[in-house]
Amino acid sequence: MTDRLPPLGVIFDLDGVLVNSFDVMRQAFSTAYREVVGPGEAPFAEYNRHLGRYFPDIMRIMGLPLEMEEPFVRESYRLADQVPVFDGVPGLLRTLRERGLRLAVATGKSGPRARSLLDVVGLLPEFEYVIGSDEVANPKPAPDIVRHALDRLDLGPEDAMMVGDAVTDLASAKAAETFAVAALWGETDEAELLQAGPDAVLREPADLLALCPEVVRR
Repeated sequence: MTDRLPPLGVIFDLDGVLVNSFDVMRQAFSTAYREVVGPGEAPFAEYNRHLGRYFPDIMRIMGLPLEMEEPFVRESYRLADQVPVFDGVPGLLRTLRERGLRLAVATGKSGPRARSLLDVVGLLPEFEYVIGSDEVANPKPAPDIVRHALDRLDLGPEDAMMVGDAVTDLASAKAAETFAVAALWGETDEAELLQAGPDAVLREPADLLALCPEVVRR
């Protein structure tokens, strides 16, 4: 980690980092598109390029009706039990906590939906705080959500890192002046993510352990 001290905490994005929610998101997006826009192929590939952002922001960027949010959220809740956790994530989180690191989630989802999903997949107890994009003034790529997580964890930007699979995650981390870590095990555009200049790159969840030794309080 160059000349930085080992971290005291880790802030994670949710989708594409902790859980593999892409199939469920694809189903929910397609249903919402069909109900609100009408027949035809839903532009999920374009939607996928904006992941990390708050859903209403993505709709505005894509020029789609904001009314798509209601059926998208409804279907996301309905299908939540079909979302798998990435292999290695539960063990990673347990080890980080055993090493004394403080953990939070900062996600493009709304807070209630993120906490509900983490509860369904059994990961909610691993985190001290789960913060959604509806709970800050400006969602990613603004720094607000990372700064809010740092404040809740009582950590400075130099004491933590943000792990994300989207350019917006890295941009939010960098704007908050904290260590930006790229996670490459989901359906991310690797070349685009690497071009964004992460401070570290992880090929699989366990790679994070090399950056997070046992905490020595300072």
